[in-house]
Amino acid sequence: MVMKIKTNKKEDALEYHSSGRKGKIEVISTKSVATQRDLSLAYSPGVAEPCREIAKNVEDVYEYTAKGNLVAVITNGTAVLGLGNIGPEAAKPVMEGKGVLFKKFADIDVFDIEVNAPDVETFIQVVKALEPTFGGINLEDIKSPECFEIEKRLKQELKIPIMHDDQHGTAIISAAGLINALELVNKKIEDIQVVVSGAGAASIACLNLYCKLGLKPQNVLLFDSKGIIHKNRENIKEFQKIYATERTNIKTLSDAMKNADVFIGLSVANMISQEMIQSMAPHPIVFAMANPDPEISYSDAIAAREDVIVATGRSDFPNQVNNVLGFPYIFRGALDVRATEINDEMKLAAVKALAKLAHEPVPEIVIQAYGGKNIVFGKEYLIPKPNDPRLITEISMAVAKTAIETGVAKNIITDWEKYREELMNRLGISNQLIRGIGERAKKAPKKIVFAEADNYKILKAAQIIKDEGIGIPILLGNVNEIHNKIQEYELELQDVEIIDPRQETQKLKEFGNIYWKNRCRKGVSQLDAFKLMRERNYYGVMMVELGYADTMLSGLTTNYAKTTIPAIEIIGLAEGIQYLAGMHIIQIKKETLFFADTTINRDENMQVDKLVEITRLTAEAVQSLGITPRIALLSYSNFGSSRKNISVQKVIQAVEILKQKYPQWIIDGEIQANFALRPDLIQERFPFSDLAQQGANVLIFPDLNSGNIGYKLVQELANASVIGPILLGLNKPVHILQLGSSVDEIVNMASYAVMDCQKRNANY
Repeated sequence: MVMKIKTNKKEDALEYHSSGRKGKIEVISTKSVATQRDLSLAYSPGVAEPCREIAKNVEDVYEYTAKGNLVAVITNGTAVLGLGNIGPEAAKPVMEGKGVLFKKFADIDVFDIEVNAPDVETFIQVVKALEPTFGGINLEDIKSPECFEIEKRLKQELKIPIMHDDQHGTAIISAAGLINALELVNKKIEDIQVVVSGAGAASIACLNLYCKLGLKPQNVLLFDSKGIIHKNRENIKEFQKIYATERTNIKTLSDAMKNADVFIGLSVANMISQEMIQSMAPHPIVFAMANPDPEISYSDAIAAREDVIVATGRSDFPNQVNNVLGFPYIFRGALDVRATEINDEMKLAAVKALAKLAHEPVPEIVIQAYGGKNIVFGKEYLIPKPNDPRLITEISMAVAKTAIETGVAKNIITDWEKYREELMNRLGISNQLIRGIGERAKKAPKKIVFAEADNYKILKAAQIIKDEGIGIPILLGNVNEIHNKIQEYELELQDVEIIDPRQETQKLKEFGNIYWKNRCRKGVSQLDAFKLMRERNYYGVMMVELGYADTMLSGLTTNYAKTTIPAIEIIGLAEGIQYLAGMHIIQIKKETLFFADTTINRDENMQVDKLVEITRLTAEAVQSLGITPRIALLSYSNFGSSRKNISVQKVIQAVEILKQKYPQWIIDGEIQANFALRPDLIQERFPFSDLAQQGANVLIFPDLNSGNIGYKLVQELANASVIGPILLGLNKPVHILQLGSSVDEIVNMASYAVMDCQKRNANY
């Protein structure tokens, strides 16, 4: 009996968390434990030495353990996302997810801790007992009003940075957006009238922070589910009293919105209407931040009046108020100076750094990720984008400096440029790259032909591509077989075009005649042409050639030649290109590398002009991603150590030609792979090299054998994420899937293919 695999969004989420190693996190040793000597140093007897040092001076725990980069994400599960009091065990997936974000965006290690302690005192005592383990504590998903007391007490009684992100994260990000919105409309924060829907922890934290920026409490009208918070109302919570109004003429949210300057929403969907926005003061500011659906949709809000400025919590509209813009970098700065707390001044420093960053020119990698159109400060860009690589430097440095200035830092940084470089080196660009390619694809989706649509992985990837807005799938194969698989796996692809080339009589005739006219003097008969067009790879490539589709992916279940040959025969090389090349994008932890040629050119004795062409095509592809290529032409030799070998001589000649043609490039060779990737080794042995400062991110292999073997070894041994093979040099975009690619790899490859279409059409 074949078990059906459900693939709806619920099942996707469950499968994501349960497949392979359970959950989302693991602990990995940062030191070698390969030999008996390693083990004796890691544990007994060697481990006793750092223990003795820490016993003599407790601050040495930061020198000899991971404490300085370790944060606890702690909850009791009493207010989880929009799920409420579901308990600590049910909260664990969220806490693991928060740990992933800490690591991804700020290189901070996390232990998630779920505490069975719904009462305040027990929770506080548990967390206090954990202080020796952690450099900082992120409180999460704790219901109010208990969260206020818990955070207040822990800040008083512990000497490590503590922050309840549910309160302060939204406050910090929205405050930065509010500063910039007020600047645009030329209003002062001390003069504005503010209406707030929602009176929980996040709303109160927002108001408290806005007041530190100059907002007057008497200018606030605060609403909860029971109505306006009024001084005469019974059972007002202590933390709400400062914002309780004395005005008696305001009964409803609709009343309050009249002539208001700002609306802040942290409640539930559809709380305000277009009519309410129309009743607000000139140039109103609407921050509708309820998740997943805001108090009013972005489109409805901007349709209500032209002068409104809108922010939401959603990523599919401008001005997303996203906590990930804050907490990773705030803790990064606090940990790096060993702050004893995260004080109000540090939070304000983060606010101002975020607000200032939105005024700065946006990096190319961010622009490309959001469609290639210029992003400038204004109504639709109040807050930096989550994939902005400058966040880790600007926010972390601002927080660290303020911690030092306010006297809560134990580690005093003096060389700020060195610290900036350390922050930049923590993440590299790999975290932004795949996310950026996907975001860029969504800006102008294209038609993608999948030649192997009778395969479950292809169908699953097609659903994700459709759902995410990356592209418009076109499925090739037996129509009944594909429909059966869609039904069997409960996929939502009923409205996707499915084509069986063997049944498309009209297009078969059209495609066959065109192919025959182009190939009739190369031994192809008209009958042969019609037969070939029945094959999905030929049919799919012809769809791209004639404009019925924008790009094609194939190769999941077929050998490489069966896809590349039709592409070369039908589409051909781009103008001015002599040789096709294959490139793989390899992502290893913090690094993104580009390998070429890994799939196409089989010459064991690579010609010099071919090496030059492969390098040029690869460098241009890397540049199109907004990345500066640093190119190494690889060999078993280093800078002439084996000049007599013919293959080495060809690499040397290719480097000389490339340096003459492209003097602006960072390029060198011949060089061994380990030296190319290790600037410290180059500086020691070959300080004259162009690669001595940063090392290479583009590796050009001397032949197909070494390139193909190299990328596959790295993929397996380093558990690298791979996009490719990417075909470089074709006149139109056709790309190849690796045999056995995962669904995620297919989606990533499709995103790149769409981006390639956009680039060629100048439509990004």
